[in-house]
Amino acid sequence: MFTLITTEGKARRGRFDTVHGTIETPVFMNVGTSAAIKGAVSSMDLKEVGCQVELSNTYHLHVRPGDDLIRDMGGLHKFMNWDRPILTDSGGFQVFSLASLRKIKEEGVSFQSHIDGKRIFMGPEESMQIQSNLASTIAMAFDECVENPAPYDYVKNSCDRTYRWLVRCKAEMERLNALPETINKNQLLFGINQGGTYDDLRAGHMKQIAELDLDGYAIGGLAVGESAEEMYHIIEVVEEHMPVNKPRYLMGVGTPQNILEAVDRGVDFFDCVITSRNARHANLFTDIGVLNLNNNKFARDDRPLMEGCRCPACQNYSRSYIRHLIKAKEMLGMRLCVLHNLHFYNDLMAKIRAAIEKGEFKEMKAEMLPLLNQRV
Repeated sequence: MFTLITTEGKARRGRFDTVHGTIETPVFMNVGTSAAIKGAVSSMDLKEVGCQVELSNTYHLHVRPGDDLIRDMGGLHKFMNWDRPILTDSGGFQVFSLASLRKIKEEGVSFQSHIDGKRIFMGPEESMQIQSNLASTIAMAFDECVENPAPYDYVKNSCDRTYRWLVRCKAEMERLNALPETINKNQLLFGINQGGTYDDLRAGHMKQIAELDLDGYAIGGLAVGESAEEMYHIIEVVEEHMPVNKPRYLMGVGTPQNILEAVDRGVDFFDCVITSRNARHANLFTDIGVLNLNNNKFARDDRPLMEGCRCPACQNYSRSYIRHLIKAKEMLGMRLCVLHNLHFYNDLMAKIRAAIEKGEFKEMKAEMLPLLNQRV
């Protein structure tokens, strides 16, 4: 399913064939936690801005509207009118982010719903069942994400439990994919590497999960407290033990700078809420740095958000007008900003793919990094 087309150093240009279409890598997945991109962006908009993969969250969709409802509506693709690949996160991150509402046991995790306080239990089997109901293209294994830094013994025990959960995830997915009523019988499973910031735990866990011959592998538990330098080091430690013929996914990362650095270290898949979250606060990514449209100096600026950008916002409106919409709290302003940031990220990935194919990625990275760190 995964073809490695060419490499430049550790940077990889690949192609991942799925039942819902082909994913050209490296790729940035656009995050629609509850089956929608925040900012009034439709599935048709996603195609216009070059999105290849939409990402939704198992926990949030289980709580509302309910994965059984989505199954009855024909699965997530039909529900949200999206015919390209979808990746569903397992709900494991909520083990981390809802710390005050959860209790971890060997069987799984007991949650208190952040919506109505209802008690929810989710273990490997439950996570796979929910994701099977959603019928996503790629399902993520259920894991525990540990905050950095954390005590060595706790991280080690967590890694061991995450491995045992992964074995259960694989067995349950195989069972579900064989059922006649399953919507997507070709659902894929990605395992998640954990181990905090401990080199030996990261390497050992990666070697262990690689033996399970899964459809892809993710590096989890980063961008949760450690420095960027520590994150890059962990990627290097883990990458050495990741299968060459399987896609590699760095979860929840990140900025354009993070992506360039991680691609240079052998990563294929990315996702982050930063694109839409920053846009909703008028913080926009451009090829010459970050633009804060709230600044008064843009009030009479008739230029597009970014010169040469082909997104709907830049093709049709000025900085002055979009700033006015933001200040007036008109939803259109937020929507245009989100469309721009999504387009910027998807276009950045296309440029990265082209640069690797030409053997010019190192040069591209060296040119872009100083510019991306600027404030416009």
